[in-house]
Amino acid sequence: MTSETGRLDGIPLIPRDALFGNPERAAVQISPDGRHLSWLAPLDGVLNVWVAPADDPSAGRPVTRDTSRGIQAYFWTYRPDTLVYLRDAGGDEDFHLFAVPVAGGEARDLTPYEHTTAQVTGISHRHPDTLLVGMNDRDAQWHDLYRVDLATGERELVEENTDQIAGYLADADYVLRYAQRARPDGGQDVLLRGEDGWELSETIPFEDALSTELMGLTDDGQTLYLLDSRGRDTTGLYAVPTAGGERTLVHEDPRADVAAILAHPRTGEVEAAGVTYLRREWHVVHEPVAEDLERLESMGPGEAVVTSRTLDDRTWLVEYSAAEEPAVYHRYDRDTGRLTELFRGRPALEGAPLVPMTPLELTARDGRTLVSYLSVPAHVAGETGLPTEPVPLVLMVHGGPWWRDAYGYDDWTQWLANRGYAVLQVNFRGSTGFGKDFTNAGDAQWGQAMHDDLVDAVEWAVGAGVTTAGQVGIYGASYGGYAALAGLTFTPELFACAVDIVGPSNLATLLETVPPYWASFFEQLARRVGDPRTEEGRALLRERSPLTHAERIARPLLIGQGANDPRVKRAESDQIVEAMTSRGIPVTYVLFPDEGHGFHRPENTKAFHAIAEGFLAQHLGGRVEPIGQDLAGSSTEVLQGADGVPGLAEALAGHQAELRV
Repeated sequence: MTSETGRLDGIPLIPRDALFGNPERAAVQISPDGRHLSWLAPLDGVLNVWVAPADDPSAGRPVTRDTSRGIQAYFWTYRPDTLVYLRDAGGDEDFHLFAVPVAGGEARDLTPYEHTTAQVTGISHRHPDTLLVGMNDRDAQWHDLYRVDLATGERELVEENTDQIAGYLADADYVLRYAQRARPDGGQDVLLRGEDGWELSETIPFEDALSTELMGLTDDGQTLYLLDSRGRDTTGLYAVPTAGGERTLVHEDPRADVAAILAHPRTGEVEAAGVTYLRREWHVVHEPVAEDLERLESMGPGEAVVTSRTLDDRTWLVEYSAAEEPAVYHRYDRDTGRLTELFRGRPALEGAPLVPMTPLELTARDGRTLVSYLSVPAHVAGETGLPTEPVPLVLMVHGGPWWRDAYGYDDWTQWLANRGYAVLQVNFRGSTGFGKDFTNAGDAQWGQAMHDDLVDAVEWAVGAGVTTAGQVGIYGASYGGYAALAGLTFTPELFACAVDIVGPSNLATLLETVPPYWASFFEQLARRVGDPRTEEGRALLRERSPLTHAERIARPLLIGQGANDPRVKRAESDQIVEAMTSRGIPVTYVLFPDEGHGFHRPENTKAFHAIAEGFLAQHLGGRVEPIGQDLAGSSTEVLQGADGVPGLAEALAGHQAELRV
């Protein structure tokens, strides 16, 4: 690889801090009345909410003062000058809902109850001073519904959830109209509110449960929008008259599900529907927005997303990005058609050697099409999207698994490509977005056909000259972490190394310890993964668990785990590490005591990627930015195998000395 490395050295090294540190700005929004702009930005190194007058973005100031993990999600209410945000503690996912006045004052916890996860169910311009919020403080499994006063925090019970309701749908006056309830077979009942309580309206079979969803009501309550895959494969968008009558198909696509909508902020009427097959495409439903969407599409070869709109619908906030360009935020004036650039999310990456992403249609061994994405290092970029010569490859596996990879900017992908690796992202069977048949083909196929799709993609990459056998690593989080462990146990010679982030190693203990508020989803898990309540199911879970086959591991493994993860408990990583070390199999195990399901504090994100970079370079041969001070400020604990990553032991010694000071 001498000549290749030499040519790679001509490509500037992108600092990890520019990729994984705090963005300069993120989640830019405009208030419903159009008076304020808001965004997330660092305050003393921690992401907080900032607000500025809409006509003077330079006058932004922080309105929250979080000093821990930072704020990940917020939104405006219709109460003047009031926004709300969600925050958990140390990654435990017990998200509390806080209200904060932008004029100044302390944030108010609207859900001040222990072990409670807030679910915002209703927000309406007709009732600006209150929200509908689900809380599970009475019963950890089921959320009761409350109307919460934004100014005082007082809550009024709307409905005690004694019917095991998985979700409610209210109209603009906060009147409950529909609900969904899990069925014993893994499907769902759709309930309609009648004079005497909830009545069964229709059923959603198990095979449609992941692709059929009540989207919302129009402001007048006369139309229900529904994503529905019943009687078809891909999900279609339907408009259903609530007073009775025939439903209308709004949009469909035989290649992929309708997965996004653009709705008027006041009327709630759907104006456009989005479908993502290889790239996202918008279909105009309401002609007045056609010109607007055309104008946004002309911004460039990437994708424009409308992130917020004023209630009068005259001003939109638009986020534009492409695979090789991080988010750029614009204000769009519909009256004049003028687009004004406001902020760049990561200006430190402007001019950096970011690489494009090429959509692919690969073929699995049984003929299924696997929509995939390939990104290659800049020094071997070819006109077709394939590299001009083979390079080491990282197979990046998405989580879920009921999720999908899609086109767009991705910090992991750009980091790896800049270090000299091709990156292949595969939508294996079980992924969502490509019709229910493709999703359901993954049922009971963890470690089997789902893994075979990944193996087929690797074999394609070798055959196409993207890489060579023996130069492929596998990397992923959550289900992707499971896939990394499965790669080392079910196909122990295929991958040169693996990185597992919060991945389950024992499927039985995974299902035995899911959060209590996942009760409505448990039957889905049991049928799609394996049922721990039956002998046959337990045997399946045992066979498909990497822990069962730990003795097969023959290639290097790096594990990252959040100690407070409520989904994939720390025990999942502890078990596989113990099984390996008891057999004398080397493993590097990194624990973050203040993280949960994935790493959110930028100090921890940078620390883990610094370790992973050295690990991958040792086994795949890419280039490395030294760990240096990238452990500073993090909670990094290396419980096993620090000597398995060059420079890690020395960096840890310095980090521990810093902590002692």
